[in-house]
Amino acid sequence: MRIGELADAVGVTTRTVRHYHHQGLLPEPERLANGYRTYTLRHVVVLARIRRLTELGLGLAEVRDVLADDAGKDLAEVLEELDADLARQEAAIHERRARLRALLEAEGGVPAEGPVAPELTELFAGIGDVSGSPMAVRDREMLVLLESTVAPEEREELLAAMRGALGSPEAAARARRAYALLDELADAGADDPRVAEAARVLADCMPAELLPEDGFDLDPGHGLLRALYADFAPAQAEAVRRAMEIASRGRRS
Repeated sequence: MRIGELADAVGVTTRTVRHYHHQGLLPEPERLANGYRTYTLRHVVVLARIRRLTELGLGLAEVRDVLADDAGKDLAEVLEELDADLARQEAAIHERRARLRALLEAEGGVPAEGPVAPELTELFAGIGDVSGSPMAVRDREMLVLLESTVAPEEREELLAAMRGALGSPEAAARARRAYALLDELADAGADDPRVAEAARVLADCMPAELLPEDGFDLDPGHGLLRALYADFAPAQAEAVRRAMEIASRGRRS
């Protein structure tokens, strides 16, 4: 039996057969005197088994374990592990679909920032349409970034703190006021007299649970703050710095 006949018999390509040879899964056949390779029924059986195992979702390393004569896991053990892995994938897909459904059914629709956690979508909807505020848009982008990059337990703490600080109509109004004051400082210098009020209102919006007890590193040269200040006008950066200072003092008192 030639390689093409073997491949046709099992329903794979000759390239696949050669790949399995290269991976050490399918034994190389002996060559005849004329140089041609000849495959036997044993090759058909092994190749068919490889195909069945890969169709079940096993990786080639796992297939190698199953096929090993004197080492590795037995088939039942590998299939149990595969079943457990598929169950985890199924649960993850179910959770993602639930989040997607919540986004699609949320009041106000999917936020402009794109798909985010339902809790964050609800929070944004409660604050209202602030698409006309550059500072609000930047703030939301930062929240979405944090929500999608922090560890799961930190994510829950973040969302809970944000709901507590901004979840009421009064808090939402205060947040809109802070955004408006900061937007007014877009072309102002750090010594603008309006900075003080913007800082005070912004500090009232900062969730106490997220404030460290030992205060912030308020040095503008600090890496995190340098990145935060990069897109701010001087007056906006000063208002944020003062707000963090006020909020930090309140946390320690």
